[in-house]
Amino acid sequence: MNKFFRAIIAAWGAKKLGGGCLSTIIIFIVIYMLLGKCNNGTRAAHQNQQVKPVAAGR
Repeated sequence: MNKFFRAIIAAWGAKKLGGGCLSTIIIFIVIYMLLGKCNNGTRAAHQNQQVKPVAAGR
């Protein structure tokens, strides 16, 4: 996910969920980190791995 959109979504969520200044900052960091975990880079790396053919032996 693009870092700009991660920051926008995390800021919106922190604003909605946060009560005070410190809790809003903590919630922003947590949401930002969680959104960073669900990027497509890890899936693309697994899809690009080459599969070795298995020789049929008798």
